[in-house]
Amino acid sequence: MKKEEFVLACAKSNIHLTDTQIHQFELYKTLLLEWNQKMNLTAIVEEEQIWEKHFYDSIYPFFHTPIQTMCDVGAGAGFPSIPVKIVFNDIQLTIIEPLQKRCRFLEEVKKQLKLENITILSARAEDYAKENREQFDVVSARAVARLNVLLELCIPLVKVNGLMIALKGKNGKQELEEARDAISILNLEVEKEEVFHLDDEAMRMNFYFRKKKSTPKKYPRAYGQIKKKPLGD
Repeated sequence: MKKEEFVLACAKSNIHLTDTQIHQFELYKTLLLEWNQKMNLTAIVEEEQIWEKHFYDSIYPFFHTPIQTMCDVGAGAGFPSIPVKIVFNDIQLTIIEPLQKRCRFLEEVKKQLKLENITILSARAEDYAKENREQFDVVSARAVARLNVLLELCIPLVKVNGLMIALKGKNGKQELEEARDAISILNLEVEKEEVFHLDDEAMRMNFYFRKKKSTPKKYPRAYGQIKKKPLGD
């Protein structure tokens, strides 16, 4: 996907990017490639793949999702949160990323792209949730953990009636089945399952979980417990 194809694909979903937004994406791409030479940010370094597999893949699940406050858990190099923030620049965004060096990269992206209303935290989601329960309209995660682990990490941060959006690949359906007990225990409803294919036929599956009631106070557990014995195991 070339830059022009990316812009056109966004326009087809009624997202009309300004020159400023296109420049922000270009600058983000440049920073990603520069910093990737110093630290492990991404295995995707071909320009056309960055436009498609990082930028378009990140914003696709949010085209028709109203957001005021968003938290991205385990953001890594900023996906999906930074592309979403570029497109919907009025949202209040919190990024949680445990690795300090990735947070330094994200702070540089924030500065260079002149993005406002972003908080970048070097923290773990289960620790952050202790003092910040049910704060966000939308919580997102991409390539962080399997769903039966991921939901326990993320759902305590979601407001009642808010959404958890999990960006998954071809194994998404299997992960969803594994997470059925977690979905019930955490008071969730699977509102939508979305499948689409990238230009190289790579499958993407996005899951939208609606939080119906408050999360029981005992969740999230310590990460070691979550990983050793996911909900329902």
